[in-house]
Amino acid sequence: MNNIVLPNWPAPKNVKAFASTRLGGLSSGVYQGLNLGMHVNDDNDIVQANRDEVVQLLNMPTSPVWLNQTHSTTVVELLKPTQHVLDGDGSVTSHNKIVCAVMTADCLPVLLTNTDGTQVAAVHAGWRGLADGILENAVQRFTKPSQVMAWLGPAIGPSAFEVGEDVYQTFTQYDSHAKDAFTVCQLQPKKWLADMSILATQRLNQAGVEQVFASQRCTFSEPEYFYSYRRDGLTGRQATFIWIE
Repeated sequence: MNNIVLPNWPAPKNVKAFASTRLGGLSSGVYQGLNLGMHVNDDNDIVQANRDEVVQLLNMPTSPVWLNQTHSTTVVELLKPTQHVLDGDGSVTSHNKIVCAVMTADCLPVLLTNTDGTQVAAVHAGWRGLADGILENAVQRFTKPSQVMAWLGPAIGPSAFEVGEDVYQTFTQYDSHAKDAFTVCQLQPKKWLADMSILATQRLNQAGVEQVFASQRCTFSEPEYFYSYRRDGLTGRQATFIWIE
């Protein structure tokens, strides 16, 4: 199916994971396609219809648990399905048939599972969340971090993610190896191009996660398939999901 992205990782068979694209859906105008964001001024009834479409398309056992994402480092534990929108930028569960979900439009969605398929998590990692340690917070929720694998979903790619000196300093002061994730902009010497995949992989490795797989899909450079806030400003949201069957 072209309208979803399947993670390229060797997750246990009872773990189901997908990333949506903007293909399909009922939204129009700047939100054209399968917009799943209720907070972007699209028609809420249409967004709900889009969300219902995803539930059916992916054969989800229950509706996803949606988050009010604020670039925090909060990872909430899900004990049961809920229609309430929870405050946090990641969710983790060890219960069957609870769908963890994060919305993105350039930020990095990260899925986690242990090799036994008994714990899963979905994390929204923008540069602030990455720098502040949200991935480490999520990994710490797992019983054995060394048995965790990660998948990095579609996000703004290293050729498009221009950042300032403040972002460069934030990461490199924490870990000198982070400089490997930055290249100087040729046209703007005080700007950097950042590779979120490298930054996330470094943080995951430091947290004990050695198996890291990446989609290598760029939301900014694939307008047909993905929403991108950096590219379009007013736009929709795709989402990334994981659950234990």
